[in-house]
Amino acid sequence: MELTTIWFSLIAILWIGYFCLEGFDFGVGMLLPVLGKTDGERRVLINTIGPVWDGNEVWLLVAGGATFAAFPEWYATLFSGFYLPLLLILLALIVRGVAFEYRAKRDDDTWRQRWDLAIIVGSFVPALLWGVAFANILRGVPIDADMEYVGGFFNLLTPYALLGGVMTLLLFLTHGAMFIGLKTDGPIRREARVLASRLGVGAAASAVAFFAWTQLDTGTVASGVAFALAAVALLSGLFAVGAAREGYGFLGTFVAIALGVAGLFLALFPDVMPTSLDGGVGLTTTNAAATAYTLKIMTVVAVIFTPVVLVYQGWTYWVFRKRIAVHHIPQSTTTGA
Repeated sequence: MELTTIWFSLIAILWIGYFCLEGFDFGVGMLLPVLGKTDGERRVLINTIGPVWDGNEVWLLVAGGATFAAFPEWYATLFSGFYLPLLLILLALIVRGVAFEYRAKRDDDTWRQRWDLAIIVGSFVPALLWGVAFANILRGVPIDADMEYVGGFFNLLTPYALLGGVMTLLLFLTHGAMFIGLKTDGPIRREARVLASRLGVGAAASAVAFFAWTQLDTGTVASGVAFALAAVALLSGLFAVGAAREGYGFLGTFVAIALGVAGLFLALFPDVMPTSLDGGVGLTTTNAAATAYTLKIMTVVAVIFTPVVLVYQGWTYWVFRKRIAVHHIPQSTTTGA
């Protein structure tokens, strides 16, 4: 197997990890006003992701860095053509991270409500725009013969792209509700189960529509199999949470997102950013790749450090595996989350 194919696969794995892990972070943040009716309940929700949200974002940083090093032409065209949506995502992630840290710095309801709003918006914007961005990458964007993006922001807002945004938004909401049901106890847990079932219906409908559209447009046999298995996993997760088996429910949405993202990359390969112009030149794993020497060095580094990162992050989840409830939250709001 060529190194370009290996690195395309590794970048796909990094995005799978990011969407599976950060996806429930976004879901929890967006559900803050729905399941967090009191300050104590909102603190419970925030504490479910408090130990892991920043670690989950590392997957995005590594995916971006790997794309820059392995496929510099892809990185350059992507970040120039998608400048505004990616900037909005970056700003949302920054505001969201600051909100997690500053929410508890003052014992004042208005102060906390404002930071709660920042968490909600900072979770909603990426959850929507990541779907829009990936849909455009799949469908193709205006790239000229010099491999430069020549479209505008509104070229990205096609019906297909907007459907992709709705799909990721609903999937992450469902994934977040599953995680809340898995990590909490008491009334929040029961409400999260019910909400996950209801949100899952919309998530399943949008996912089937988007994956079917993708398969008919640019799909392969491999992507079709991945999409079908993703649908089965999502439906299995919904049945499990309906039977009060939150662990299997969360596993279902986790696997569904992983297989769905894998299917998108299988449908994209060997392109990395196709063009929608007749005379344009699309980017592929060949013409967008770095030198062979660069890819060899990156491969050695990845082989050494990737297992270390995976073990450390797995250990973090194991340490903070227990459920939490309102009675676990200390009364003082000036310390902790």
